[in-house]
Amino acid sequence: MKFVDEAFIDIAAGDGGNGCVSFRHEKYKEFGGPNGGDGGRGGHVFAVADQSLNTLVDFRFSRRHEAKRGQHGMGSDMFGAAGDDITLRMPVGTIITDAETGEVLYELLQPGQTLMIAKGGDGGFGNMRFKSAINRAPRQKTPGWPGERKSLKLELKVLADVGLLGMPNAGKSTLIAAISNARPKIADYPFTTLHPNLGVVRVGPEQSFVVADVPGLIEGASEGAGLGHQFLRHLQRTRLLLHLVDLAPFDEGVDPVAQAKAIVAELRKYDAELYDKPRWIVLNKLDMVPADERAARVKDFVRRMRWKGPVFEISALTREGCEPLIQAVYQHIHAQQLQEQAPVEVDPRFAGDASAS
Repeated sequence: MKFVDEAFIDIAAGDGGNGCVSFRHEKYKEFGGPNGGDGGRGGHVFAVADQSLNTLVDFRFSRRHEAKRGQHGMGSDMFGAAGDDITLRMPVGTIITDAETGEVLYELLQPGQTLMIAKGGDGGFGNMRFKSAINRAPRQKTPGWPGERKSLKLELKVLADVGLLGMPNAGKSTLIAAISNARPKIADYPFTTLHPNLGVVRVGPEQSFVVADVPGLIEGASEGAGLGHQFLRHLQRTRLLLHLVDLAPFDEGVDPVAQAKAIVAELRKYDAELYDKPRWIVLNKLDMVPADERAARVKDFVRRMRWKGPVFEISALTREGCEPLIQAVYQHIHAQQLQEQAPVEVDPRFAGDASAS
């Protein structure tokens, strides 16, 4: 299935049905009184987060979505039926913004989450609503209210705990295949990954985290080189970034330190908040480095990179060093989750006021 993470749609909720002007007609009752019913409300437009979807491709080719209008009111005190609602199924992680103003309107962050994104118009009043002691034969009615109409932009940001970052052919696809249930395309040429891949890493019983692999980033991406920045949005909701570095490039003239610094520079240009996320260095392809040279090469990289954060040495191909990396990542994510769930501390001086409120 083609991966699409942006789409523009037009939605229209149903208009309300018109009210009815009608009078009872019964034998021997010349003035039966008003009995025109109200119109039915128009159909709403809902958006629901569907965990089985991972792309917005359905909305690329189907742009217009309209709910049914409400039925008009009728005589004999009969109200019009409400218009049928429509539900748009979207992937979890979809952001819905106003296409004209750019304002974020809704976010679908939980599986099964349902939001009304366009409200149907209310039905109009029939003449029975206007009956009074001084107006016993009203001929007034009101039309139905129009339903909401919106032009929306849909943007998908995948929900993952960990994001893999690095140059093309750094081994990101190999790593996600080694540690998770994902099976991305793996080949010995750049830009093998053309769209984000998600994998679930099982650490133990009821212990897991989700990792995202995005297409490789190269120097000059902010100017459109390679695949540009179009997929970096999928790393914005992660808790941790793993920066994979090829420690044994095929071209001897390629400097891993220069490549790593170029990635960091592009990350800073794209989004300061993404740049400030916790980021670990993962030195990959150690199986291609002679055993007696590994320690020196790692030490030289850390020194020239001036890196103060965590560093892991692995071989995604042979899975050497992957288990300690998985355990460390899970402990980091679990600690963040516990911190987010911790109750907010209340100053004792205001505890009484808080409980009273």
